Amino acid sequence: MNAATQTGSERPLSVVTGPPLSEEPGLGPLTLPGFLREVTQMYGDREAVVARGPSGTVRWTYADLWERAMEVARALRACGLGKDGRVGVLMTNRPEWLAAVFGTSLAGGVAVTLSTFSTPPELDHLLQVSCVSVLLFERTVLKTDFAAVLTGLEPGAGTAAPGGLRSARYPYLRHLAAVGDDAPGGAIDTWEAFLARGAAEPRDHVEAAAAATRPGDPAVLFFSSGSTSRPKGILSAHRGVCVQMWRFRRLYGFGPEDEVRGWTANGYFWSGNFAMSLGSTLAAGGALVLQPTFDAAEALDLIQAERVNFPFAWPHQWAQFEAAPNWAGADLGGLRFVDHATPVARHPTVTAVWYEPGHAYGNTETFTISTCYPANTPPEVHAGSSGVPLPGVTVKIVDPLTGAVVPRGERGEICVKGPTLMLCYLGTPLDETLDGDGFFHTGDGGRLDGEGRLYWEGRLTDIIKTGGANVSPREVDEAASAHPGVRLAQTVGVPHDTLGEVVVTCVVPHDGRSLEAQEIRTFLRERLASYKVPRHVLFFREDEIALTGTAKIKSSELRELAAARLAR
Repeated sequence: MNAATQTGSERPLSVVTGPPLSEEPGLGPLTLPGFLREVTQMYGDREAVVARGPSGTVRWTYADLWERAMEVARALRACGLGKDGRVGVLMTNRPEWLAAVFGTSLAGGVAVTLSTFSTPPELDHLLQVSCVSVLLFERTVLKTDFAAVLTGLEPGAGTAAPGGLRSARYPYLRHLAAVGDDAPGGAIDTWEAFLARGAAEPRDHVEAAAAATRPGDPAVLFFSSGSTSRPKGILSAHRGVCVQMWRFRRLYGFGPEDEVRGWTANGYFWSGNFAMSLGSTLAAGGALVLQPTFDAAEALDLIQAERVNFPFAWPHQWAQFEAAPNWAGADLGGLRFVDHATPVARHPTVTAVWYEPGHAYGNTETFTISTCYPANTPPEVHAGSSGVPLPGVTVKIVDPLTGAVVPRGERGEICVKGPTLMLCYLGTPLDETLDGDGFFHTGDGGRLDGEGRLYWEGRLTDIIKTGGANVSPREVDEAASAHPGVRLAQTVGVPHDTLGEVVVTCVVPHDGRSLEAQEIRTFLRERLASYKVPRHVLFFREDEIALTGTAKIKSSELRELAAARLAR
């Protein structure tokens, strides 16, 4: 670890650099096509994917995964996808999601991962700004018929011929294909018809496109809520994505001999799940045991039946396991890589003692972690910190007002740069995002200690982190303010034992209006993804809410006020 130069008796500055990326052990090819080819060559006949379906359990080997991705790539090229063309993937965790994302990379395109939690207005925005030319989607997710949603947004999708969509609303979108239930016709292909498009596409052309991909090329476009009300598109290069996939195998301590069987029900359309669960498992030659949507009882059955040893869930999901009707009788003895602090680790059939690499800090803009300690790091080493900079990463702490680097130990804004940093925010030049030294200012507060360990101490911005997902208070406020009875809305995050924070919207009603919390929550469910809908709606008089000198609500004081009211 490097420390900034110390002058005279001054303390060293808060700048720490990890070892060079060239010293990172265990890295393989740094493109998605190269990654998939490497793991296929190493683990070809091993099981890679397990998924229960209406027709039985699907099991793919690594060789199968390569072939299914190749089928998608050939179909995409037959649809006219060229270099850096964007392909939207709107699916839960299912085998076709993997084939679609890796297939897009084999064809030379950019995979745009879209959340199945998206409401129609949110999906409309994502499709407009992402400029996808092909959309591969799951017909029905829980109660949402995405074919109906799409034809509602663009009626031409229901009337045009397959491949013939011409839309002023989505000017780049030409092809749509649905997996799952039968497609409704119009411009939407069935999955089988979509794959059939590639039957005549030369395989060696796809191989050549895959081989031409370079680590610095755009690979994926993920969306993450930020300080603005709209989700931000974050474009990442192949190198950044693949470094993290190989890296998590090392940090978790996985190897082929561990025969990792990783379960998750969290969408791979979130970067953390992609890198930590999918990436580490495939890099180690393990099998992904997929559950499309989370149900605790079904998850326990799946974990038991498939002898899962690496479960990946968020805190609020762990808590639901203990309340499941089959909890007591479940045999979870196969679990090995499960953190000792989770409820599942306390199940009487679990005997393994393991500590996950949880002392870490990261952002979607760096395609997850920038600092970390590996699994089973002793407490005296991590000291409750968020880890040390990973190879190639530099962290500095600056005064959030002046931008000057603060002395070691002082608090300020966390800034990072390194090999996994995003290419850009969609539509925003990178020089408008980074400072003059190439650092990304995260909006998070923290400090560096004398050993170069980072301590994350909360957000300088007001972004709420609930159950592993980021929620923009401004987005919730704008939606709530559209209710005719709401005069003022301010959303805050209130600490919660299992979710980290819960979303709480504080409302000042219009004079003379009597509002109910459930009325506001029902109103917001029609406009926001489920995880953004406030868990609590609290009502205040305007004189109860403290304002700043510029008539802005003091969110820190409102957060304390909301927490106190909830506690009562």
